[in-house]
Amino acid sequence: MESPDRHLPPVTLLPMSGDGTIKWVLDTLFEPSEDLHTLAVPAIQNAESIGSYEYLIKDVGSLMSQLAESTDPDARAKLHGILGSHPRLGEKKVESAQSRAEQAHLNSVDDSKEKEIEAAKLRDLNREYEARFPGLRYVVFVNGRSRAVVMQNMRERIDRGDIRAEEREAIQAMVDIALDRAEKLKPLI
Repeated sequence: MESPDRHLPPVTLLPMSGDGTIKWVLDTLFEPSEDLHTLAVPAIQNAESIGSYEYLIKDVGSLMSQLAESTDPDARAKLHGILGSHPRLGEKKVESAQSRAEQAHLNSVDDSKEKEIEAAKLRDLNREYEARFPGLRYVVFVNGRSRAVVMQNMRERIDRGDIRAEEREAIQAMVDIALDRAEKLKPLI
């Protein structure tokens, strides 16, 4: 179903669309997540109108932020399910076509010993991050930044050790990523 060449449908049609189309849009903009579907599909279907993908994405970000503010364990588990759906940076096997393209320079095949060492450090940082923040994955809007810059950001966030701040940053990163994807995949009409 996923195609990097496929364009998003006109956003104004989403409230009248079936679950399958809405889920495909959410999976394409964010990442595949049943928790995100449960959170956002009803909100989209109940919207009187949606004027732009920017509005839709920021609204979904707002729904995630409401989960982050909650003290209800179920709401927090749902949020962690959404944030944890993002692929690990530097993973060799990334399912999402969008994530593969966005991480391409981080995963470039290079025989240099330095690149191998950096890749090992990134794997170690991913493990350390996930141990520090169980249920989460490190999410950042890479946007062409080097592996070294991304790893420094990851180190700072691990050292900060603040789960609530981490959730907020991950939500904002997912919104930024989705906005970038929406621009690249905007409808043809």
